[in-house]
Amino acid sequence: MKITDLMIQETMIMELQATTKEAAIDELIASLAASGRINDVKLFKEKILDREAQSSTGIGGGIAMPHAKTKAVKEATVVFAKSSAGLDFTSLDEAPAHLFFMIAAPDGAGNMHLRTLAALSRLLIESEFIEQLMGAKTPAEVTRLFDAKQAEAEAKAEAEAKAAAEKEALKKAAPQAAEPARMITGNPDSQSFVVAVTACPTGIAHTFMAEDALKKKAKEMGVNIRVETNGSEGAQNVLTADEIARASGVIIAADKNVEMDRFNGKPVLQRPVSDGIRKSEELIRIAVQGNAPIYHSSGRNEAGAASAKSGTIGSKIYKDLMNGISHMLPFVVGGGILLAISFLIEQVASVDNPLVKLLQTIGGGDGAFHFLIPILAGFIALSIGDRPALMPGMVGGIMALNANAGFLGGLAAGFLAGYVVIMLRKAFSGLPRTLDGLKPILLYPVFSLLITGAVMFYLFNPVFSWINEGMIDALNHLGTGNKVLLGLVLGGMMAIDMGGPFNKAAYTFAIGVFTSSGNTNGLMMAAVMAGGMVPPLAIALATTFFKHKFSDTERKSGLTNYVLGLSFITEGAIPFAAADPLRVLTSCIVGSAVAGGLTQLWNINVPAPHGGVFVAFLSSNALLFLLAVLIGSVISGLMLGLWKKPLAVK
Repeated sequence: MKITDLMIQETMIMELQATTKEAAIDELIASLAASGRINDVKLFKEKILDREAQSSTGIGGGIAMPHAKTKAVKEATVVFAKSSAGLDFTSLDEAPAHLFFMIAAPDGAGNMHLRTLAALSRLLIESEFIEQLMGAKTPAEVTRLFDAKQAEAEAKAEAEAKAAAEKEALKKAAPQAAEPARMITGNPDSQSFVVAVTACPTGIAHTFMAEDALKKKAKEMGVNIRVETNGSEGAQNVLTADEIARASGVIIAADKNVEMDRFNGKPVLQRPVSDGIRKSEELIRIAVQGNAPIYHSSGRNEAGAASAKSGTIGSKIYKDLMNGISHMLPFVVGGGILLAISFLIEQVASVDNPLVKLLQTIGGGDGAFHFLIPILAGFIALSIGDRPALMPGMVGGIMALNANAGFLGGLAAGFLAGYVVIMLRKAFSGLPRTLDGLKPILLYPVFSLLITGAVMFYLFNPVFSWINEGMIDALNHLGTGNKVLLGLVLGGMMAIDMGGPFNKAAYTFAIGVFTSSGNTNGLMMAAVMAGGMVPPLAIALATTFFKHKFSDTERKSGLTNYVLGLSFITEGAIPFAAADPLRVLTSCIVGSAVAGGLTQLWNINVPAPHGGVFVAFLSSNALLFLLAVLIGSVISGLMLGLWKKPLAVK
């Protein structure tokens, strides 16, 4: 497969309009969406931002490679874009990024596209090729450059493989003959030998760029090196025990867990994968001299994990929280909609109807809803402390549920269990090695459960139970004016960043209320659902009734927003917000706030956590709910249509 089979010309952006990192990401995603290469803008952006939270994909040298591997991708694609002025992508060298390659890889697909993406990553190591791309004026020219460069690289690789095979045939008696010679790079006459492992969270780009950078620099330095890659296809060129024993040092350039016990007693240098790309000479020099810290195995795979500590405290907390919420949402949506259907049937049948009882048992407190808080707490803990933290996190969550500490108690339980496990790892690190085998099967489970359970029982449950009951009581007794104000705020927040932290905060708050006792459950959900439906519907209306102010591509994309808006997929408006943030965001926030406020004014209850128009009939007043959405959408659509300037006549 050629690289240009993935880097299709219709998605290329020869001059980015964005001036900020998030705007650039949105503009690249918009190109993917417009070409039909992704089917879920919200999920894809979420995965892109999750990867950015690990460490910036602005790798330096003017290049940024945001990437994600997710079921939101219909067909593997690379979006090429160029910014002549450059923009701040929080690159590792703090320099502006000029060339962008957004890599979209599908889940569960064959591995041919992954090999092609790896080949792309390796080409971007060469500065001369980067200069040629910067000078390209058209998509066709970009395609020609990549086709020529790939053909050149393949010819070179074939020649090297042939030469290595011939050399291997002449050295059959050598001890290392069993290992393919092409795997070891450097100077055959040198005695210097190091080994390395490269890995990034998605295993698509940085893994292979670090591999090539280390090999290239080792060859320049006259050092023999063997590099194992932990990419999307799993570990390749796996290091042998003999190679590890012979190596003077080990380089771990990784942003995710790799198997570490095999390096026990060796000098091991652990760095982010980006250092493997940009600081390869420094890493090799330290490894050759054996100056890295000696690694001591804990006897536990999950503890022996190399992972770079990157990102701010805020981004780490957000990532951990989203890990819990993303695993909890299927229970919320599945159980919530079944419960909503049971309420609808109950209105025309009776509470004793067998179907009503079945649906309420499956979806309610004896079924899906029983797991919400334990799942939330368990997977927050898992994100922080790995597998040993899952069990105490879930137990802490069930304790919060039983004590009526609610959603907030579950959050506290998850973070508590995760950091308790981290504390225990440090506390037990000094134990004799003969006890290493007892840590994962005895010490961690017993002590983490005891500490988490005790803190929950004596401290967190009483406090959060009081807070939860107070919050629900306050919501139950809100006056109309205060409910409308809360609805305005929640609805407006859904449009501020359309799937980002503000949007998630509003939706998470509504879920917390939705899963707690009280007759306000569906009121908050009505506000956030209405607020989230407005932006894409407003875009659709504006592009329909103010056609002269939008390009042909924008009008076509606008039509899809009717479906996205009706389905409660706010992210359909992101491409328009990225291109014109002031007008689009301001208009959408106003309309979303109005829609959210109207749901509270009219006391609308939506007993389902997702679904948009498809669950509107389950609300306490479907017509008024749809009217609130329509009014908000018309207000936003008119604001945007009247405010936006007409297209310049060419």
